[in-house]
Amino acid sequence: MIEIIRPQAQMPGAASNAQPRSYTKLLWFVLPLLALVVAAAWLVASDWLKVFDTGAPPVEKLTFERVILDGQGIHLKVRAGGSEPMMIAQVTVDEAFWSFRQEPPGPLDRMSTAWLHIPYSWVLGEKHDVGVLTKTGLTFKKEIEVAIATPQAQVGQLVPQALLGAFVGVVPVIIGMLFYPAMRSLGRQGLDFVLALTVGLLAFLFVGTLKDALAFAAQAAPAFQGTAMVLVVAAIAFLTLFVVGRRHGTPTGLTLATYIALGIGLHNLGEGLAIGAAFAAGVAGLGVFLVLGFTLHNVTEGIGIVAPLVVSRPSLPTFAGLAILAGAPAILGIWLGSLSYSPHWSALALAIGVGAILQVIVEVGAYLFRIASEGGATWLSSGTLGGLIVGFVVMYATAMLVKI
Repeated sequence: MIEIIRPQAQMPGAASNAQPRSYTKLLWFVLPLLALVVAAAWLVASDWLKVFDTGAPPVEKLTFERVILDGQGIHLKVRAGGSEPMMIAQVTVDEAFWSFRQEPPGPLDRMSTAWLHIPYSWVLGEKHDVGVLTKTGLTFKKEIEVAIATPQAQVGQLVPQALLGAFVGVVPVIIGMLFYPAMRSLGRQGLDFVLALTVGLLAFLFVGTLKDALAFAAQAAPAFQGTAMVLVVAAIAFLTLFVVGRRHGTPTGLTLATYIALGIGLHNLGEGLAIGAAFAAGVAGLGVFLVLGFTLHNVTEGIGIVAPLVVSRPSLPTFAGLAILAGAPAILGIWLGSLSYSPHWSALALAIGVGAILQVIVEVGAYLFRIASEGGATWLSSGTLGGLIVGFVVMYATAMLVKI
């Protein structure tokens, strides 16, 4: 005998019971937040921490984020830090007290910024030492190694700087891509060598970009926690790109080449910052030297971008798009570097590049391992080992051209 199971009708009060339950769950999320707000409000209103006041002066920090020299004098952008608002009392230039104007005036709260305008007739090419004295008597010093007028933002400079950025970023990547036909003629071992070479050059870029990011972080205000910021942002960028890249499976072919171009593009943003800063400092000869070095350095990046494409035949617009993605960020970097930039923003941008490059290293390494396994070979062969070494050595040798 077949028993027919009829669906049970929903009780009239079931829907009404579900709604109070949802309100109860929401209440248990809101209640801790309300408790935190009440505790914080009581702490501020009662001010009972005064019993611990020993009369010691407050902790003060001052970070110099930007220096501008022009016909009206010296202009400093400073950021305050410390336990209490900071009052700037005096400014010295070359150990002599000097008048100044603060904008905006008044005490500087924690993490707030202000411009100090000093009508001092600086001397071209000379060194100047600027000191900022707070009301508590603490002195913070900034050394201007070589005094030279800071370039002003002008629309007419954007086009030449864009051409320079294209020459540094886009052109060498395109030159590296011209090796694509020769790479297609390589056999299986040749493909393993090229992919391993890509991993080697990306590993060098990873180390260099991380080093630059930490250097900028060290110049930022202590409250930004520069080292932690770089590592956390890099980890977030890596995990985000890794999850996005794996949403349709392991990236290969054009998808993998796109991720390589993206990681290299974020690295080239940092190179553009260095070139722009060199010209902003007035070191024109150094800038030309950097341009030549970066151009040779970036040719190998084009080779790495097209390495995953040797088994396919992408169209010319595809190659053009990859070259722009990898090289165009150098243009933005030169614009920012020539007009000066805040160290914490530079560290943040490079930290994203660190995470992106690491994600590409993992994906290219996984791709290399997979194709080796499909062919019944080990991924660590003489060809792959040689590619890793050559990739790193080539990047190291060309990087020597841009180190002074």
